[in-house]
Amino acid sequence: MDKELVVGYIGLGLMGKPIACNILKAGFQVVVYNRSRSKMQELIDKGALEGTSPADVTKQSDIVFTNLPDSPDVLKVALGPNGIVEGTHPGLVFIDNSTIKPAAARQISEALLTRGVLCLDAPVSGGDIGAQQGTLTIMVGGPKEALDKAYPVLKVIGKKITHVGGSGAGQIAKAANQIMVAAQMVAMGELLILSQKAGADPAKVIEAICSGAAQCWTLDNKPHRLFDGNRSPGFKAYMQAKDLGIVMDTAKEYGVVLPSTAVNTQLFNAMLEMGMRELDNSAVIGVIESLCGTKLGE
Repeated sequence: MDKELVVGYIGLGLMGKPIACNILKAGFQVVVYNRSRSKMQELIDKGALEGTSPADVTKQSDIVFTNLPDSPDVLKVALGPNGIVEGTHPGLVFIDNSTIKPAAARQISEALLTRGVLCLDAPVSGGDIGAQQGTLTIMVGGPKEALDKAYPVLKVIGKKITHVGGSGAGQIAKAANQIMVAAQMVAMGELLILSQKAGADPAKVIEAICSGAAQCWTLDNKPHRLFDGNRSPGFKAYMQAKDLGIVMDTAKEYGVVLPSTAVNTQLFNAMLEMGMRELDNSAVIGVIESLCGTKLGE
């Protein structure tokens, strides 16, 4: 592993902070930046260097990551004033761990390529637990030579790294991922409430079906939290809704009809309207509860 690489990380939220921490623990020099300085302090205390801006982080780094809420945020940090574009230098690789529109990823890649920078769109899946444990699934779009350079860092944060294709392909894979995640969360909510209303113990129903054809990551990881009344976020509902917006916008761009995803998008948007934006995406069960006039466990 090339520990001499200097790695910049911009955006220290629920996912970005543990990812940056794992890179630091692996022995890389890490330079961090976040709009809220308080989120930087833990990493600085552990040995990270403090960047004063995205441009400053980029100037010091061989590889610079971003992990930000949405397409406009990444576009601003990458191409805006005092952004990554103003700190570029030969050999730099830019990697975006955010979930954004494929078109935005391609726009950034094309713009930075004129400065000699190779870009990877590398969204992740696995939630905060995967970020903490370094077991994320990483979907990569962009040139293989950039992936080869970044691989020693990426394997610290992910257990499965797939080169999907050219620029934007990683974001297309993440959009596909979010279609399935939303479907699982909604289906889980429906089956739990159906079980309870029809007179069966939802916990026993999960026990009965989780090793059969219904087995999936969601049933393996989420029901016990819901049974305990824990709806705190591993992945926040408003981010799931944002991602589904990206899915629907991309589908419209390419003339693809996604009927069930359209309904699931409405359910997650309803969560936001009902004041549940900061809860876990599995808390979409709350919308089902409201429609059915019941609550899990009551």
